[in-house]
Amino acid sequence: MVAEYQTSRGAAYSLGYHVVWCPKYRRPVLVGPVAERLRDLIGQKCDEHGWSIVALEVMPDHVHLFVRADPNASPSYIANQFKGFTSRVLRDEFSHLRSRLPTLWSRSYFVSSVGNVSAVTIQRYIETQWERPWRKRGAS
Repeated sequence: MVAEYQTSRGAAYSLGYHVVWCPKYRRPVLVGPVAERLRDLIGQKCDEHGWSIVALEVMPDHVHLFVRADPNASPSYIANQFKGFTSRVLRDEFSHLRSRLPTLWSRSYFVSSVGNVSAVTIQRYIETQWERPWRKRGAS
């Protein structure tokens, strides 16, 4: 896979996050029209922020999202943007979500950074900077 880099004023970046979150009590409520509407809402939130969805799976009792975002968006901000927005809209549109659950989403979530280069490769690259033939140790 070729690295997809984005640029902004003064930065080049490739930031991806795998975000997973669940309904309260892990209830299997993300089915049928609720699941379809959730997919739409996640897409809307990505469009609003300029983020891109790489992969999205809505399971009956949890959501997996692989999203690319800019460096100004922290992983917690990204997760909370999706959870807050989708909870508000889905509970307004589907009354059974209000009657069965005190809140739509559990308070927790999982997030992991996703990259094209392993941690070992980066560590090796940094540790061998002075071994490059065009560099001389101590040169300014």
